[in-house]
Amino acid sequence: MDTNRRAFLQGMTGAALLAPYLAVEKAMAAQTTKPAGSAASADPVAADQTAMTDMHMEEMNRVLGPGLWGQEQVAMLLYPRFTALDLVGPHFFFASLYGAKVHLVTTEKDMSPVVSDLGLAIQPTVTMADAPRELDVLFMGGGTEGTLSVMGRADVMAWIRDRASRARHVTSVCTGSMILAKAGLLEGKRATSHWAARDALKDFGAIPVDQRVVRDGNVLTGAGVTAGMDFAIALVEMLRGRAYAESLVLQSEYAPDPPIKGGTLATTSAPVAHMMSEMARPLAAQFRAMATG
Repeated sequence: MDTNRRAFLQGMTGAALLAPYLAVEKAMAAQTTKPAGSAASADPVAADQTAMTDMHMEEMNRVLGPGLWGQEQVAMLLYPRFTALDLVGPHFFFASLYGAKVHLVTTEKDMSPVVSDLGLAIQPTVTMADAPRELDVLFMGGGTEGTLSVMGRADVMAWIRDRASRARHVTSVCTGSMILAKAGLLEGKRATSHWAARDALKDFGAIPVDQRVVRDGNVLTGAGVTAGMDFAIALVEMLRGRAYAESLVLQSEYAPDPPIKGGTLATTSAPVAHMMSEMARPLAAQFRAMATG
């Protein structure tokens, strides 16, 4: 591997696949550095790190092949009162793609942190006006009141339609699919959403599907909140291949084994399922109303 490629790898701050291990190697090498003026005076730390990096890069090239490198442009929409986990889970996987550029696009006029529905603030990297016009991935996370609010903004809907018209992959997690639907991008397409709102997709002309991840052409949608992890893994495999996706599954130690089994109406106790369904009815009605509003 040439020096420029190695420097590119070592300088990347977003790619999580190898960077943590390189940091450990550098620390270990530093512990074995000999005092100045000793016999091996060349830079042993740099030499050891270079050798280890070369060894790992050779292995990564062998295992991951052409999927190791890419130049994807990814835009993830940030709007007030979004659900943070819808975005943060997929962001980990997207930002772990070597060479990819992830843009956190604010719907607001300035670059102030965008506050989620539970108070977690995320710093955007670009405004809608300055976001790339040509995208590999256009992503919408979901929410409740915040999602309904942004669906009513003509400027945001126009921006989404424009970027989606050229994007390789138009994607969402949770009620982010409602945003795509409101923009007119799910007409006649199979899609999923959070269970509380999924059936409302019919009102927008989409075909609701009760699955964690649903693909229809260049549209990829994930179900509610934690399904964003499954969604992101599926998209990474589409972009870079199975080995890369498998590497990130291991890197993130994604091996769900919750202490309480459930997460769907069918697998939840009847009293809890009924309570939650009744609580969700007004939200579903509000999403349906947006289809004609």
